Parts: sequence; structure tokens; C-alpha cells
Amino acid sequence: MTDLHIPSETQDDYHEPSAWAVGWTVFAAVMMVMIGVFHAIAGLVAIFDDDFFTQVREYVFDFDADTWGWIHLILGIVLVIAGAALFTGSVVARTVGVILAALSMLAAFAWLPYYPIWSVVIIAVAVGVVWALTVHGRDITAGS
Repeated sequence: MTDLHIPSETQDDYHEPSAWAVGWTVFAAVMMVMIGVFHAIAGLVAIFDDDFFTQVREYVFDFDADTWGWIHLILGIVLVIAGAALFTGSVVARTVGVILAALSMLAAFAWLPYYPIWSVVIIAVAVGVVWALTVHGRDITAGS
């Protein structure tokens, strides 16, 4: 009879994560913290100075500046916490990071008529975060 031997994981199967993977994941963590700070700043400005942002009429997401401010402030705080958690390298932190970066893109897209340049910057950085976490984040936990 044929012996089917399935190799188990041993110390010999361990490999160091590539420097590129570590670098891109650290980049994603730092950028996620920065996105969180960007959202928090936009939120605080909207809460304390309603007239700073462009007034938009007949917009689908027609909230007053205070509501948008609280949305951005809360999202910013959560993004900073998630960005800090990415430094642990955990799969859960990466998954939450991707989901929150996508949420950040949606919030920035909805915020686009109020402050277009800021929104485009946040969307671009969030796309980079999602890319870094999905393409290179797996390499770190695979080697651990």
C-alpha cells in the first residue's frame, strides 16, 4: 500500500518575511494613522468653524457641517487606533485596516463637494493603504 506522507510544519519551513513586505506594511500603518489624523482635523474644523467648508445645496449626503464633523472625527480616531494596531502584524488588524481604509474612501468621496482637494488626497492615500495591506501584508504573517 502507498504511504501518503503529508509533511508538517517544522522549523525548517520558517522563512523570514521580505524587507519589501515589512516596509509596505509599515508604510500602510503610518499612512493609516495619517489618514486618521486628516479625518480628525477635518472633523474638528467642521465642528468648530461651520463656514470654513463650501456650502453645498441639493446634495444626496446633505448633512450640516457639525454632523460631517462628528463623522470625520470618530472615523479619524478609529483609523488612528487601527493604524497603530497594524504594527502588531496580526491578520485581524490587517483585515480591520482594509475595511476601515475602504470606509475612509467612502467618507472622503461623500465629502468631495465640501472640500475636494482634501478628499482626493485621502482617497489616494487610502488606496495605497489597501494595496499595501492586501498585496504585502500576507507575507509578514506567513513567515511568522
